Amino acid sequence: MGPQGVQGPIGLKGNKGELGLPGPQGVKGDLGPLGPEGPKGEIGLRGDRGIQGPMGPPGRPGPKGELGVPGHKGNIGYRGERGARGERGDKGDKGDAFVISHSAFSVGLTAFSKLPAANAPIRFDKIIYNLQNHYDPQTGRFTCSAAGAYFFTYHITVYSRNVKVALVKNGAKIIHTTDNYQSSEDQAAGGTVLHLDVGDKVWLQVAGGELSNGLFADEDDDTTFSGFLIFGV
Repeated sequence: MGPQGVQGPIGLKGNKGELGLPGPQGVKGDLGPLGPEGPKGEIGLRGDRGIQGPMGPPGRPGPKGELGVPGHKGNIGYRGERGARGERGDKGDKGDAFVISHSAFSVGLTAFSKLPAANAPIRFDKIIYNLQNHYDPQTGRFTCSAAGAYFFTYHITVYSRNVKVALVKNGAKIIHTTDNYQSSEDQAAGGTVLHLDVGDKVWLQVAGGELSNGLFADEDDDTTFSGFLIFGV
């Protein structure tokens, strides 16, 4: 057998043959990738009304509405008939009698009073009113026997020297009054309201030494000290 010859040129294309019989169905291939979204179609016709579904949860409360116009005032109804009188209740126990406390005094200096020592109670020896004996002329002190609010006042005649006095409660100076003597006779006064408990003591005393001890009294001029209970508590 000799060597293979050289390949010849490609021949002319032949005529198209007749259509063959369809071959058997091939195996289903794999799902291809998702294609691009198509254009939106036209809105279809409205379908029939479906069956009513179950009630949903309550919605959020809406905004508060505006205040409405007030309605007309109605007519007052007829007064009902008076009911029958009830039976009389039992008599209660007798209570304790209400007792109103009394406490007041008004005292002064006489023309023969000894000038009081500085920083000590002034012993007013002229008794104008002291029915309850709550003021002690031996000590010059008023002692509280009924707790409550008290008003105290004093009127002073000043002569020959300056005067400085203090209203004192249990050793504490509450108010001060000072009068610098000028000529003839001067007048000075003071007053205040204090709360006192039983046993508290109040008095008037000279403050500032002997040079502030110009208290004076005679038949025509008085130096007085007074106090009384306003109301008890």
